[in-house]
Amino acid sequence: MFRNHGIRWNKDVKAELEDKKRHVNDNMFIPDSKESPPLVSRLKAVAARNDVYFQFPSHNQGRAAPSSLSSIIGVQPFIYDFTTFPAVDNLFAPKGPILDAQKEAAKLFGAKETWFLVGGTTCGIQASILATCSPGDTLIIQRQAHKSAFSGLVLSGAIPKYINTEFDFDWDIPYGITPSQATLSSFHAWQVEKAIKELDAEGKKASAVFITSPTYNGICSNLEDISDLCHSRNIPLTVDEAHGAHLRFHRSSSHLSALHQGADISIQSTHKVLGSLTQSSMLHLSGKIVDRERISQCLQTLQTTSPNYLLLASLDAARAQISEQPQSIFNKPFELAMEAKALVEAIPGITVFNSSTSEANPLRLTVGVWKLGLSGFEANEILTKDYGLISEVTGTRSILFVVNLETSKDDIVRLVSGLKHLSETHISIQVDDIHPLTETNPSMRLSPRGAFFASKKKVRFEESIGEVCGELICPFPPGIPLLVPGEVITEEVLSYLLKLKNKGGFVIGVADSTLSSIVACGNPIVDFSGEL
Repeated sequence: MFRNHGIRWNKDVKAELEDKKRHVNDNMFIPDSKESPPLVSRLKAVAARNDVYFQFPSHNQGRAAPSSLSSIIGVQPFIYDFTTFPAVDNLFAPKGPILDAQKEAAKLFGAKETWFLVGGTTCGIQASILATCSPGDTLIIQRQAHKSAFSGLVLSGAIPKYINTEFDFDWDIPYGITPSQATLSSFHAWQVEKAIKELDAEGKKASAVFITSPTYNGICSNLEDISDLCHSRNIPLTVDEAHGAHLRFHRSSSHLSALHQGADISIQSTHKVLGSLTQSSMLHLSGKIVDRERISQCLQTLQTTSPNYLLLASLDAARAQISEQPQSIFNKPFELAMEAKALVEAIPGITVFNSSTSEANPLRLTVGVWKLGLSGFEANEILTKDYGLISEVTGTRSILFVVNLETSKDDIVRLVSGLKHLSETHISIQVDDIHPLTETNPSMRLSPRGAFFASKKKVRFEESIGEVCGELICPFPPGIPLLVPGEVITEEVLSYLLKLKNKGGFVIGVADSTLSSIVACGNPIVDFSGEL
């Protein structure tokens, strides 16, 4: 009886799996190329086999997929959602298709070695800091870095030596120059050199330099000068290139890529501009200064032991897509972006950000609306509600729009129409402005790690001036902290924060989202990192 039942069951299952196999082969598209993406191809082959899985994940290749989700996205994603096992390789000890995919990516991006990341560029930034800095070491870093860099300081125990990124106060974005510097790029190199010399005078040496280029708004630094300066002292240069994975693939911007300019580590958000799934990124290593084993160890410490193979495959697929036409795939987006800028600049009361002192990412369109009497938050709300236009970032005085690979001319027409509507309905309104924050480098009483482990207390928002901040207070996006744990809370920062919130800004990192209170470091103030 058992045998007969078993035979019937096996026939049913075989029929089901054969049907699934046909479905997989018929519906999974792999682009024509000389060489199919190795990991994508492997997932397709494994999914088409008549295997029975007594392993995770428990949705069992979609058979037990939650209907509320599968009714939206179908069963297909579940079919390729494997756990780590030999047939699909292992992210932390790759020997097969993952290794091949990472090697292909390194070749395309000009790296010595490339690692796939399933924890986003955040994970890569943290790993890069851990790999180059030990507790008590000094990291030269821009104060306007992404919040993940500050969590990297907490994890590593490194002490930040901040370099002052100037601000453009018309736009309220990190930019600007000082009168004694000719360009923003030379300003950054000068600031790095100044920081190195100040450390020399104290008998210290920087363990690494960390630079963000391009910025969220697209401003690029002259990394070549900074790289030469760092390497003359055997200091590794790490670049948060989250917004610049595409720069290498257009003739007008290829010279701006971090690896091209000599960076030792570049971390890129492949999902932002190259078409992989959200949360997937790459870390590229170049040169001989940074220990690749330490990078690998740090990534194994920080990344999940259950990486999502759809994310990994999307990185492989995005790489393959770019490889098909690496020098021309961004021609259309670049042309559309330039056309959009020209059309928007002609709208009364609307200003378009154009960098006159440094090169910039052409695919970023930063639109100023302060002359219309609107904050970026207010203007964005109107554009979303009336025109269905979804921006990337809203600021106090501007909105950032991103031109992507499949942005169309119709999309640009719709954007221009929406901005014309703003101009026509708000041009005569008196400006009710949020004054840009002039205090961009608050005083540091504790290292980020020291503040993280210090005792904490809640203080009423209006009574927190002079206290040492115990939490990371960060408008998001773009994710650049106003206050980092260990910095002194000032009246100007509180005033700016309150106006930001009242205008519709969104703040993360705070325990109290209403901003009625702030978490501060308790007394006595003791830096557990040992040295400040």
